Amino acid sequence: MRILFLLALLAAGYSGFAQKKKAQPAPVVKKPLSHTDYDAWKEIPYKALTPDGNYAAIVINPQDGDGKVLFHNLKIGTRDSVERAEQVTSSWDSRVSVFKIKPPQKVVKELRRQKKKKEDMPRDTMGIYTFATRAVEKVPEVRSFKMPEKAGGWLAYQTEPPREEKGKPAANGKKKPRKYSDDNGYRLVLRNLETRTEKVFDYVKDYVFARHGQGLLFVTTGDSVQKAGVYWYDLAGSKLQQLYAGKAKYKFRGLSVAEEGNQVSFLVDPDTTKALVRHFQLYHWKAGDPAASFLDVERSMGIPQNWIVNENYTPVFSKNGTRLFFGSSPVPVVQDTTLLTEEIVQVEIWGGEDDYIYPMQNKQLDTEKKRSYLAVVDLADKQVMQLADREVPTTEMGAEGNAPVVLGETDVPYRKMITWDPSAYTDVYLFDLQKKQRITVAKKIKGNPRLSPQAKYVYWYSAPDTAWMCYSVATGSTINLTRGIKVLFANEEYDEPDYLPPYGAAGWTANDEQFLVYDRYDIWALDPEGKKPGLNLTQSGRRDKVTYRYQRLDMEERFIDPAKDLILSSFNEVTKASGYSKLSLRDQKLTKLIQADARYGGLSKAKRADKLLFTRESFREFPDVWVTDMNFGAPKKVTAANPQMKNYYWGTVEMVKWTSLDNIPLTGLLYKPEGFDPNKKYPMIVYFYERESDNLHAHIPPTPLRSTINRSTYVSDGYLVFVPDIVYKIGFPGESAHNCILPGVTALIGKGFVDEKNIGIQGHSWGGYQIAYLLTRTNLFKAAEAGAVVANMISAYGGIRWGTGLSRMFQYEHAQSRIGGSLWQKPMHFIENSPIFFADKIQTPVLLLHNDADDAVPWYQGIEMYLALRRLNKPVWMLNYNGEPHWPVKRENRMDFQIRMKQFFDYYLKGATAPPWMTEGVPAVEKGIKKGY
Repeated sequence: MRILFLLALLAAGYSGFAQKKKAQPAPVVKKPLSHTDYDAWKEIPYKALTPDGNYAAIVINPQDGDGKVLFHNLKIGTRDSVERAEQVTSSWDSRVSVFKIKPPQKVVKELRRQKKKKEDMPRDTMGIYTFATRAVEKVPEVRSFKMPEKAGGWLAYQTEPPREEKGKPAANGKKKPRKYSDDNGYRLVLRNLETRTEKVFDYVKDYVFARHGQGLLFVTTGDSVQKAGVYWYDLAGSKLQQLYAGKAKYKFRGLSVAEEGNQVSFLVDPDTTKALVRHFQLYHWKAGDPAASFLDVERSMGIPQNWIVNENYTPVFSKNGTRLFFGSSPVPVVQDTTLLTEEIVQVEIWGGEDDYIYPMQNKQLDTEKKRSYLAVVDLADKQVMQLADREVPTTEMGAEGNAPVVLGETDVPYRKMITWDPSAYTDVYLFDLQKKQRITVAKKIKGNPRLSPQAKYVYWYSAPDTAWMCYSVATGSTINLTRGIKVLFANEEYDEPDYLPPYGAAGWTANDEQFLVYDRYDIWALDPEGKKPGLNLTQSGRRDKVTYRYQRLDMEERFIDPAKDLILSSFNEVTKASGYSKLSLRDQKLTKLIQADARYGGLSKAKRADKLLFTRESFREFPDVWVTDMNFGAPKKVTAANPQMKNYYWGTVEMVKWTSLDNIPLTGLLYKPEGFDPNKKYPMIVYFYERESDNLHAHIPPTPLRSTINRSTYVSDGYLVFVPDIVYKIGFPGESAHNCILPGVTALIGKGFVDEKNIGIQGHSWGGYQIAYLLTRTNLFKAAEAGAVVANMISAYGGIRWGTGLSRMFQYEHAQSRIGGSLWQKPMHFIENSPIFFADKIQTPVLLLHNDADDAVPWYQGIEMYLALRRLNKPVWMLNYNGEPHWPVKRENRMDFQIRMKQFFDYYLKGATAPPWMTEGVPAVEKGIKKGY
């Protein structure tokens, strides 16, 4: 009976188990992306390995709101996070990571709404994360912090001044201590991270560690413990030495420590008056000296008469510590302070022979006021040599200052040409520091001259010759390094009316033995003496249509070590697949490490370990962070920043091909909605700039872009998006766009899934111009958004790019606008390519965007287009975000633009209801109050 009973129970239990269904995950109900989804979408602005490669610090932030830093233990897989962290820095010994913790964004915004004063707002906190214990220490109210670049164990930080208690008298009737401020300095705390002991220095204005942690150099305005002046704190011996005794009101600049940590330099202005001309003095100290020594360079014969030490250049020691480079400049012209405001004449005199046109002078005014010219002191004999001057203002030190030569270059004789040719000529010189003379290297070159790492050669790409040139410092001879090589080292696809630009260079090998340069696909090794023929190191790139480029993983690397394998990026020009390969310079063996139909990037290496971080992305894959070894063996994903992507319709992208009206084979990108049905018809938006097909695998996160449609958002909402490549013919930029884009669109219409009655077009700046031109030639598009258009090439030619102060002439004669000549050489080309003259042909409704502070395209171009269409009674709207430049920068304005543009296209292409701003407008009295949607 017991057996039967047990069997019955078992049977009942089994039956119950069998009847119980396994819980199924709830099905994901997807929805289209909308503008309200943007704020929470994450981005990864910072990622780094600790020097030992055992940990990764990764910052993940929402687009709007408080983010966090993640600390990953890559050995055991643990992970910790700290909210609102930024400015993350790991110590050289990989024991701690230090960072700022910002106050909560909502709290700060609420206090701002309450009109709280700056001194009443919450302050930053410093966080210290210890990797071994996973503990976080928080130090409140920290202004700044620093650690030695190449030494562990030390941290210095400055604290905010104590908050004043209003109405509270000083204790015991004593005089209140001096306030901490920018003028007086702040409290500096030096912490030994091993012993956790701290040393405090008050009223410190500036501080800097020796690179290898030998000491801490700082300036204080002084207190009852320490007098005002410059101090050196020896970290190993825990000894404090005053290097310079000054006064609280003395001005100090340019704290500098030599590589070995045994020398320092700084600038002092002991004048406590309000003199407009400041005479800073250069000081130098070497370990063992009782105090810093004054280097009286102004009265030496080395620098020109009436020149002074420039406070805006921080002195630099040569790597070996034998030289000290500093900046000098002529005594500045200053205003007569006896004049009243109304007595000062403010007039700009625009001279026809000026070096720079006045807008450029105004744009560079602050830079020119601070401009310094390089000079050098030989620390053995204290001899001074002025290197740069007004005629040769630009210099480059050789071998980190160790070389006996300094490179000098000047565009001064050719500056007037910059008005119409921004890549004007350059003269090149060498300053011989031993013979104290200037040597001419080359005159009137078009290139960017540089010194090789050991300063044995001066090299540059010569644009007129489409060749790499090399000047031997030893022999004084110049040779063409690429002569005789049957490939082009200039951009083969360049279609602007100027000399072809180079593909660039990987760098030099050790001891300046070889110079590695790029052609379209491969990497070549060139002999700087010209005795050996050029050697194709990668060999297969051109054959396979794969572009190889060297990945510099050590940011301090000055030359390529031929004994080590090189990591190369690879990109297949045909399939758009990418990855990484390994190249041995010893035998030219090329090994594929990783490759996929994706985009790889963000490659970085631990400073002292063979560990790598990288990102991988595609249209459907966010660029999360991965970790791997130097051979990309078993890469591991360490972030999942946006898991919510699975909840949204995303779509796909593919390449499409067609032939232009000029019989040129072309490629473009077609983005399709998720669940695409070829038997349905979809509204389509065409977006373009120049060539975009190489971006097949680019991820486009949902974000309020500043000037273009967000392809992910539009595709998620059921649009097709077509992005065609354009090839240009000089003199006919508008027609080139027409001849490339129109057949691409009609080819897609022929496939049957494009709703030919609901096609829109969108672009900005150069793209905006081309749209304006296209609308004068076709009625194919039902709606168009064009941003920062150039409507009238004639008036735009005579305009200014206010962001740089440059004349816009160069853009038409030599650059993107591709006319290929001046207004007087090609007047009809300017007219024929200007939409304003054919605006009466436009039938398409147009939404314009042009901001009144546009610093690239004069916003009156937008006004011209708007007024033309208004006068012709065409449907037109123009958005002007007051005070914004070439595109909306402020997030709220970017979001507003995206909302209005989407409403515009939805109305015309999807039949949505028109928003009030389109039907009724938003009058000036309601601007900033009502949005109209």
